[in-house]
Order: sequence, then structure tokens, then C-alpha cells
Amino acid sequence: MKVKEIRELSTEEINAKIKETKEELFNLRFQQATGNLEKPSRIRELRHTVARMKTVLKEREINE
Repeated sequence: MKVKEIRELSTEEINAKIKETKEELFNLRFQQATGNLEKPSRIRELRHTVARMKTVLKEREINE
């Protein structure tokens, strides 16, 4: 998810997306531990996405 797309979402939507992404990240880590992970790069991608969303939330908080 690009920063431009994240900025178009409302704060509630971003929080919901963060929750969904963290759940997916948890499942991928579990798959990695059991050796069933097909795409290891997806973990890094999700971590970066969560960071982007948190950054946008922090920017909004500072601007208020």
C-alpha cells in the first residue's frame, strides 16, 4: 500500500488496516516458524506497510 493511498483513508480505516496487517503478519511469522512460508519477502513488506500507516497517523496527530 502506497503512502498516497494511506493518506486518502480516514483515521478509523487506517487503524483497522493496521490491525488486519498485524494479524496477517502474525500468521506469516507462524508459517515461517513451521517452515511453510512461501514468500518470505511478504513479512518485510507488511512491516513497512504498518510503519507507513503509523507514520501517517502520527503526522495527523501532530497537525491537529
